[in-house]
Amino acid sequence: MEDRVNLGKASPVMYKSVVQLDCIATQFIEDAGIDEGFSHLLKLRASQINQCAFCIRLHSKDASDSGEPIERISLVSAWRESLYFDNKEKAALELLESITLISQGQVPDTVYKAATKVLTKAQIAAIEWLSIVINTWNRVAISSRYPVLPANPDLNLQFT
Repeated sequence: MEDRVNLGKASPVMYKSVVQLDCIATQFIEDAGIDEGFSHLLKLRASQINQCAFCIRLHSKDASDSGEPIERISLVSAWRESLYFDNKEKAALELLESITLISQGQVPDTVYKAATKVLTKAQIAAIEWLSIVINTWNRVAISSRYPVLPANPDLNLQFT
C-alpha cells in the first residue's frame, strides 16, 4: 500500500479546527443529555457504515471504557433486530444512519418525524452534529489511511 498524505500533518490548522469542532459537538451532546457511552455507539455505527477501521476500533474501546456492555457494542450494527436499544436510541440510530447514508437521499421525513416524537430539539441537533463530525473524522482517517495495527504483534496476521 502506498503511503498517503496524513491530513493532520499536512494541514495542522485544518486538523485542529476539526478537533475544536469535535470538542464543541461533544459538549453539545453532553448538554443535550445524551449519555457518553451511547454517543460512542453512535460514532461506532457511523464508522461501521463508512468502513473506517481506525474509528471502529477507537469508538468500540471508548464505548467500553464509558461503561457500555459488550452486548450493545457488538449489536449496534444490528440494532433493529435486538432488544438492547430503547425507542430514543433507535430514533437516534436511525437519524444517524440517514445522515451517514446521505448519498442515498435526503433524511426521510418519516425518520425525522419519528425522532421528534421521542427526542428533544436539542437532542436531535446534537445527534445531527455528532453525525456530521464523525463522518468528517471517518473521511480524514480513511483518506489518510490511518494504520490499524493490533496492540499485540502476534495478532498482526499477514495474508499472502
